[in-house]
Amino acid sequence: MSEKKKHVLALFDVDGTLTIPRGEATEEILEFLATLKGKITTGVVGGSDMPKQKEQLGPKTLELFDYNFSENGLVAYKAGEPLAQTSIADHYGEEKIQKLVNWVLRYLSDITLPLKRGTFLEYRTGMINISPIGRNCSREERNDFEKYDNEHNIRANMIEAMKKEFADYKLTYSIGGQISFDVFPEGWDKTYCLRHLPESEFTEVHFFGDKTSPGGNDYEIFSHPRTVGHSVTSPEVTMQLCKELFF
Repeated sequence: MSEKKKHVLALFDVDGTLTIPRGEATEEILEFLATLKGKITTGVVGGSDMPKQKEQLGPKTLELFDYNFSENGLVAYKAGEPLAQTSIADHYGEEKIQKLVNWVLRYLSDITLPLKRGTFLEYRTGMINISPIGRNCSREERNDFEKYDNEHNIRANMIEAMKKEFADYKLTYSIGGQISFDVFPEGWDKTYCLRHLPESEFTEVHFFGDKTSPGGNDYEIFSHPRTVGHSVTSPEVTMQLCKELFF
């Protein structure tokens, strides 16, 4: 077996890259990731929190990669051990957070959709996730909302309204997945995880993601000067690209 190329790092998005949206990783992709970790340094960077990453990638998520970044790297692990954590509450303070939360709830109460479920706003360590339909929807309802949103721009219109209302907050708005968008301070997109990865240690950094167009939650890291960006459409495409690059 050839020696591991530790200076080469592959970072992976989760939804649409290692799994189908909000789906679970297949045995094939898990075995592939275990093999890849033996060849190069690997990491995962997702917008979701760690419990959700474990739902998708399995209970051994922290063992699958050399680096685990949840909430865009605001919560970071190295070799399965906590590395760093940053909080949006500490950054803004409770008064500003409540002003934003109250505005979001009012806005959502004034729009009518084909259906609404529950959990419209989810507070995370490094961001706030907003879902107009509610995160408690079924997979079928999730798929239907995505089609409706593509036609009526529900998320995009809400983001434009928030940009006007909270211009002084210096926020970034990122549409990812099918039903929600993330809100976080400028610079707290997925490029945040690069702060934990010394340039002297990693001279070749690859990123694989599916939302790589402007406005997508992979765009900033995909187009970052430090990374070689790869746009994928499924876990199968991710595996094929990695085999061509690293095997």
